[in-house]
Amino acid sequence: MKMNLDADIALAIALADAAGAAIRPHFRSGVATERKEDASPVTLADRAGEEAMRALLKEHAPDDTIIGEEFGVTAGTSGRSWVLDPIDGTAGFLAGRPIFGTLIALVVEGWPVLGIVDQPILRERWVGASGRPTFFNGQPAQTRRCRQLSDATIATTGPHYFNDHEGEHFMGLAAKTDHRRMVMGGDCYNYAMLASGHLDIVCEAGLKLHDWAALVPVVEGAGGLMCDWDGEPLHAGSTGHVLALGDPARQDDAVAALACGHDHVHGH
Repeated sequence: MKMNLDADIALAIALADAAGAAIRPHFRSGVATERKEDASPVTLADRAGEEAMRALLKEHAPDDTIIGEEFGVTAGTSGRSWVLDPIDGTAGFLAGRPIFGTLIALVVEGWPVLGIVDQPILRERWVGASGRPTFFNGQPAQTRRCRQLSDATIATTGPHYFNDHEGEHFMGLAAKTDHRRMVMGGDCYNYAMLASGHLDIVCEAGLKLHDWAALVPVVEGAGGLMCDWDGEPLHAGSTGHVLALGDPARQDDAVAALACGHDHVHGH
């Protein structure tokens, strides 16, 4: 399969520009009090963002599959898939917090090779691609080293995304970190902060392909590592248990802490 990564990155950047322009007018737009699902600002922004990206892909990459959170799958013939999540962090968007993000990934044969995390309000953008350094607004992004788990700052979007069993495992890991500094909320923005060296670990469950595919090239191009809770690489068939580490040297410790979280809670 022919890959022209430079052209793909340029297209992904154009997608992010188009989505941002479509989303910005709806942010803090004041109609959030209407509870009608079809007319909420996040729904309007989500649809507008994805429609803008789909229009560009139809024009510039007509043979590629499109997998979007809002409008589902448009099948292509190339073996390549663009995976789009126009607003990752719906609750943050509705609360007027500019820490949601537009996620754009190119997935080839189940593996993410290119990812963008774009925060259109703050105009912050992380661009990652296989075998290349991650850039944040044109400057190289770098994760930070972490000497031991007890020094680590951990983030997760929220406890309500874990079932009881998953929550026990998460707390097994969190208890071994510097949990006084634990961060709740943030969705994809946490992974961007990890890529830029402000967080050490992000741990989540229940993520779908469009939630995590763009994050892998961004985090790994900045020197970090992403895997599932067993330490295995993430691919299209993964279960949605996601672990991101700024310092890959902490992988074994983090996976072990997750694994024994259940035993720790039940005193086995």
